[in-house]
Amino acid sequence: MILMPIEIEGTAYFFAADIQREVAVARQTLWRWRKAQKIPQGRRYRDRQVVFTKEEVEAIRDFANRLAPVKPSKPKQSRVSKLSLPKRRV
Repeated sequence: MILMPIEIEGTAYFFAADIQREVAVARQTLWRWRKAQKIPQGRRYRDRQVVFTKEEVEAIRDFANRLAPVKPSKPKQSRVSKLSLPKRRV
């Protein structure tokens, strides 16, 4: 998919909806990443839509496609629990 920018004062901006489709993530994921400041915040366009520069789009794409090593988990020690026997009626 080719992103179609809008030009504002000589700078190309891309809409968040186009970016989410480009990097194949849900809208909520994109907003969660923004809130956690893992990706650029973008800019408000006409007080509604969030737009991003080309450099910001690349940063989002890099974050979405990152690879991280899996940390080995510590083996959990099993705890031996006491067996509960049914109470006898007298």
